[in-house]
Amino acid sequence: MALATRRLLRQMGAALLSLAACSGLAFPNIASAADGTPAKQLFGKVQLPSNSAASPIGFYAKGCMAGAVAIPTDGPTWQAMRLSRNRRWGNPAMISLLEQFSQDAVRLGWGSGILIGDISQPRGGPMLTGHASHQIGLDADIWFQPKPAQALSAQAREDMPFVSMLDKSKFLTVNPKRWTKTHANLVMQAASYPQVERVFVNPAIKKKLCETWKGDRGLLGKVRPVYGHDEHFHIRMHCPAGAANCKAQAAVAAGDGCDKSLAWWFSKEPWAKPVKKPDAKPIKPKFVTLADLPRACTAVLAAPAASERSATFGATAYVAPAAAQDGDAAIQNVINAQADPLPVDNIPIPQSRPALQ
Repeated sequence: MALATRRLLRQMGAALLSLAACSGLAFPNIASAADGTPAKQLFGKVQLPSNSAASPIGFYAKGCMAGAVAIPTDGPTWQAMRLSRNRRWGNPAMISLLEQFSQDAVRLGWGSGILIGDISQPRGGPMLTGHASHQIGLDADIWFQPKPAQALSAQAREDMPFVSMLDKSKFLTVNPKRWTKTHANLVMQAASYPQVERVFVNPAIKKKLCETWKGDRGLLGKVRPVYGHDEHFHIRMHCPAGAANCKAQAAVAAGDGCDKSLAWWFSKEPWAKPVKKPDAKPIKPKFVTLADLPRACTAVLAAPAASERSATFGATAYVAPAAAQDGDAAIQNVINAQADPLPVDNIPIPQSRPALQ
């Protein structure tokens, strides 16, 4: 880590610790963060969101989240899965969208609702395992299985296996015994919301939609092919209006996406093993540290925690906590101190999960 960066973190740490002494904030170990502790270890340990106004900070794969709310584990038209991961937190706009989508899914004939996978950690940021994105509360995974009529137990939500929509005996081919018109309608319903920026699916599913979708072809452009995503699909929202510290992704290209960009996935190139040179030195894994994230993420980690009860609401009931002024000030002061915008290029992505296009 550069000396200037370490100095900056120490200076921020001193200022934040001074604020802590006055307001009782519970701060993470700033020294360990300055010494290069992986950010996923810092964010992965936090159990509750910051007691502050909702704000996505940074980019989908390089940021954090203030003032998150959790979708209730059980709703009339949804259930949250894999509860032990503690990843059902999101921006209130995302929670509101998921509630609306769950109701629309029922009207489409998708059983009694949706099964919701990962959204984000309580304060966003890099995850201990899995996703490279899902860091600012504006990404959510939806299982390709409807919610059962009878509520699943907590243990069943941990053990219930995923079901792939692909025919594993054929290269990138949808299984016709599993994929139905309702599956297609569900994905396209997600893409239909103006606040949704992209919907990620497996390339085989995108190809199937290109071949069979009879509705608005313009919406198909939002549905993007990517590795995996045969057992669930991924909804990504635009940065909410007024979220000045949220870094938007480049706009989707015009058209339905049923073109050369899709054909590439059916060539050898995406699946070719990298050629390793005999004299190449081993590549050391690079971990994202707190210094790699927007500066305000240090304050997000340090802000006082909201209670789980006050933070678990649907967006229609959500009101920013009245006692959040101290946390808001700490976060906003660091945001205001940023000299330049966060770069969104050169984002480290695990090899097994390339950058979402």
